[in-house]
Amino acid sequence: MLDHIAIQVNDVTASAAFYDAVLAPLGGERKKQFGENISFGVTGHPLWLVPAQGLEAPREVHIAFTAADRATVDAFHAAALAVGAEVLHAPRLWPEYHDSYYGAFVRDPDGNNIEAVCHCA
Repeated sequence: MLDHIAIQVNDVTASAAFYDAVLAPLGGERKKQFGENISFGVTGHPLWLVPAQGLEAPREVHIAFTAADRATVDAFHAAALAVGAEVLHAPRLWPEYHDSYYGAFVRDPDGNNIEAVCHCA
C-alpha cells in the first residue's frame, strides 16, 4: 500500500551517509538524486531524504525496514554502531509483538527511530 515516504533531515549529506551504512546489510542503496533529495531502496525508491523546511522542530518518525533473517538484523545493528548511531534497542526477540518478531532499533542523525525487523524463527 505504501509507495514511498519522504523524511525531512537537517543535513542531507550526513543522513545519506547514515542510510548508506545501515541499509547496505538490508540490500538497500541510493537509487536516485533529484536536486538535493536522495532516495534509497532495494527496488524503486521508497525512502526519500529531503532538506528540512521551516523553523518548527521535527517530530520523530519510526521506520521499520524488512530484514531477511536475524543475521541481517544483527548486521544492520553492527553497521549502525559503526557509524556512531544511538542504539535504542539491541537486536532481540520481541514476544510482546509476536513470537518470531526479531528487531533492532537505532536513531538516525535527525533523531528518528529506525528499525530492522524480521518475522522469522
